Amino acid sequence: MEAAAQFFVESPDVVYGPEAIEAQYEYRTTRVSREGGVLKVDQGAEEGGVLGRAGRLGEKGTGPGIHCAACLQVHPTSTRFTFRTARQVPRLGVMLVGWGGNNGSTLTAAVLANRLRLSWPTRSGRKEANYYGSLTQAGTVSLGLDAEGQEVFVPFSAVLPMVAPNDLVFDGWDISSLNLAEAMRRAKVLDWGLQEQLWPHMEALRPRPSVYIPEFIAANQSARADNLIPGSRAQQVLSHPASLASCHLFFATWFPLFAPPRESRPHLTPGELSSPGLCESESMYNQLPYTLSILPTPSPSNPQLEQIRRDIRDFRSSAGLDKVIVLWTANTERFCEVIPGLNDTAENLLRTIELGLEVSPSTLFAVASILEGCAFLNGSPQNTLVPGALELAWQHRVFVGGDDFKSGQTKVKSVLVDFLIGSGLKTMSIVSYNHLGNNDGENLSAPLQFRSKEVSKSNVVDDMVQSNPVLYTPGEEPDHCVVIKYVPYVGDSKRALDEYTSELMLGGTNTLVLHNTCEDSLLAAPIMLDLALLTELCQRVSFCTDMDPEPQTFHPVLSLLSFLFKAPLVPPGSPVVNALFRQRSCIENILRACVGLPPQNHMLLEHKMERPGPSLKRVGPVAATYPMLNKKGPVPAATNGCTGDANGHLQEEPPMPTT
Repeated sequence: MEAAAQFFVESPDVVYGPEAIEAQYEYRTTRVSREGGVLKVDQGAEEGGVLGRAGRLGEKGTGPGIHCAACLQVHPTSTRFTFRTARQVPRLGVMLVGWGGNNGSTLTAAVLANRLRLSWPTRSGRKEANYYGSLTQAGTVSLGLDAEGQEVFVPFSAVLPMVAPNDLVFDGWDISSLNLAEAMRRAKVLDWGLQEQLWPHMEALRPRPSVYIPEFIAANQSARADNLIPGSRAQQVLSHPASLASCHLFFATWFPLFAPPRESRPHLTPGELSSPGLCESESMYNQLPYTLSILPTPSPSNPQLEQIRRDIRDFRSSAGLDKVIVLWTANTERFCEVIPGLNDTAENLLRTIELGLEVSPSTLFAVASILEGCAFLNGSPQNTLVPGALELAWQHRVFVGGDDFKSGQTKVKSVLVDFLIGSGLKTMSIVSYNHLGNNDGENLSAPLQFRSKEVSKSNVVDDMVQSNPVLYTPGEEPDHCVVIKYVPYVGDSKRALDEYTSELMLGGTNTLVLHNTCEDSLLAAPIMLDLALLTELCQRVSFCTDMDPEPQTFHPVLSLLSFLFKAPLVPPGSPVVNALFRQRSCIENILRACVGLPPQNHMLLEHKMERPGPSLKRVGPVAATYPMLNKKGPVPAATNGCTGDANGHLQEEPPMPTT
């Protein structure tokens, strides 16, 4: 059935005002507690029934043969919410860190191609611009059943007012000075006919200078680094090595507090620090228990941080924007160690940045965005949002999200492992290999950067394993191996091979092998689009409860975006969900709650009852008085000569019962 374009909810609980949509919503869930040896369910059938009184194991009402280490009490609960969603859609700007990379140039090209309604010839026919791969633009939501008993679907973007992707304004930073047209050509992602049409529209777009700290990304990226923010740490030291002499008192005072252990840091030897006038500081270096990074003379403010903030303000002002969202789509960095006194609190992190101590470029961008009141989303696997950055986001009530776009192999894994374990198969081994030839692959060929990616890819099955204590004992988990190789020839067309081995009943095994060719940037670009649009929508949603009438917003760690990230960040104490369809249901049901609709439960009880009641009246044709298959109408013969419906059933009339 064709998706409807617009709908309104007719309910006394939903009010469409000129400024906002307000909806009353009953949030029903369950609270579970443990009480040794006793199973209690607060609501259910009468005493003695299946959901009856509390009983000892083996008693009527608890079910025979139940064995559990600790029995549970289950308490159904209900909370009354009032959701308010502002209807005015803002003029939204998106700033991409790594704008000139494959992802950034592809997303910009996609929006331009759709805005200009471009089409171009390919060897398989003429193609037209679209937003395939975007949850908000190409995904749908089921509203319910119509008069004929058929489900009615609407686009995700029709549930609540969203920014139209064609209206987005782009800007950003990159360590490479290529304009966006040249970056698009370097990426080799798009068909040549499309590139030629986009060239005049992208040639004038040029990234702003960015932050480059070589120790955080692979050495093979240095050739690109020709577009740097003046006053960077590396530039200061290379231009003024004698400035280290004035740092020796600072080193003695601060560095033992801030520095990580020697073995965990790339470093220069004392000999490499030598220069005229440095004898005193070199001697002090030899006495310290830590290895020193090159540091500038401390200044009242960090020039890189201040420049990023000026860039954000300039973009907002010059483009006439209401909001700006910053998204990291640059190189994968190595992990940054979380160190007390350095980056564990907002205060310590800001002081560390001010003093010029080690902070990753991505964390600098995150802090600058937060201080400017702009949401920040991390599309790479490194731990950009260290505890200090998260605390800063909480203090400023700014949304942050991450980590690492979930586009190809990992997205498939989050479906397959959920399917296997959910089917009662005990998955014991997961081996994932992939090779790619784009710049991301080249950067990941360095061990430290690969380690960041390996961590984000490896944790994706944890919640699915922990959800089934019947199959897995505490601490037990499948063997999980991830391999990434750089093969320049394949470019952006990443190859992924996976092997899943599961145990069956009676000692059997099942092995599932999958080959997946992923057009890397064409999968990542619509994810970036969804991240920006959903984050902006969440900024317009507020809610309160009967118990807490003060309006509030979502937690600054925007875990609603988990569907789009490999290693989703969640608020402290929250469960991490990686199963893909649970993540999608979360987004869908929260949007439904904002317009007063119940969660999608897929029960379709009106089609499963012998005699549905008035409130569950069965719609559609009246059932025959004898059992028969639900006919779907005649189906023409397929080109391969096969006939039958979508499930392979022959479309024949069942024999009439004899009298």
